[in-house]
Amino acid sequence: METLRWLLEAEIVVAGSALLLREVIGNAFGLACALGGMFRKVWAWPVGIAGNLILLTVFLGSFIGLEDSPSLLGQAGRQIMFLAVSVYGWVRWSRSRRQRETHGASGAITPEWAGWRVRISLILALTLGTAALTPLFRILGSWEPVWADAWTFVGSLLATYGMAKGWVEFWLIWVAVDIVGVPLLWSAGYYASAFMYLFYGVFTLIGFFVWWRASRGARPKPSVETVHLDPRIHPAKRLREGR
Repeated sequence: METLRWLLEAEIVVAGSALLLREVIGNAFGLACALGGMFRKVWAWPVGIAGNLILLTVFLGSFIGLEDSPSLLGQAGRQIMFLAVSVYGWVRWSRSRRQRETHGASGAITPEWAGWRVRISLILALTLGTAALTPLFRILGSWEPVWADAWTFVGSLLATYGMAKGWVEFWLIWVAVDIVGVPLLWSAGYYASAFMYLFYGVFTLIGFFVWWRASRGARPKPSVETVHLDPRIHPAKRLREGR
């Protein structure tokens, strides 16, 4: 019990401010998950789940009486949603990796663009979801501005789902989450998480371009045989072009 109590209450001092050790460790797991996701590694999902469980105790700290700090119900709730979506992503990537290994392909999945229909759906889901959850979070006593807490909750859920599906756009959703999440966490005194969100903002942009390049490399290239047998090319034209 003493060891558990120490883990719950341990702090480290950074730049004169005391940070919960749990918060630092949880965000470190989150960073490792993002790194694994960038290179499409299946182990990113269980690592992320471990970080979610740790951060859940951080953001529900005052709510359950662990420490005197503001409750960010959106941040706490998204850890729970992460657990469900991460299990889905873990299973999906594991199946995909087994299939790809039989063909000698690298990475658990092949990144692909979601398309405009899905993009519009994601934007609507982020906007309407934030509007719907803001009053609920306010009633439950979440930290102001409550809409920002709801935004990070909905955005994080959509980004994690997009990662599970292998959509390149999921990195851009994380950027939108980070832009709102950094000032929210800083104002609430969660400095370690705010710093990590700021770091994530740069990291997610890099991840976006990594997946973009991977999606371009996965495009099938027409073979010479396909060009020769293309019935749409007139025989005279093939003769002029040396085909």
